[in-house]
Amino acid sequence: MQLSSEAKKEIFTKYGNTAVNTGSAEAQIAMFTERINSLTEHLKIQKKDFSTQRSLIRLVGKRRSLLDFLMKTDITRYRKIIGELNIRK
Repeated sequence: MQLSSEAKKEIFTKYGNTAVNTGSAEAQIAMFTERINSLTEHLKIQKKDFSTQRSLIRLVGKRRSLLDFLMKTDITRYRKIIGELNIRK
């Protein structure tokens, strides 16, 4: 379930422009998306894992609030991240 530190650095480098820029909205959204995708795959196999299901719902809510923030502050960055991560709205 956990992402390796190399995978996290790669995500932060790609979306946050540096490996140490972990606080940018794009980097956080990308990290949440990776975790959501892995949890979704896990839940396809383990249908009765309700604690993971709850964690997935919380992550989707966090990502949604970050996307709403980004949409209100800078619509071009919002559209770019939506397109890159293939998140439907």
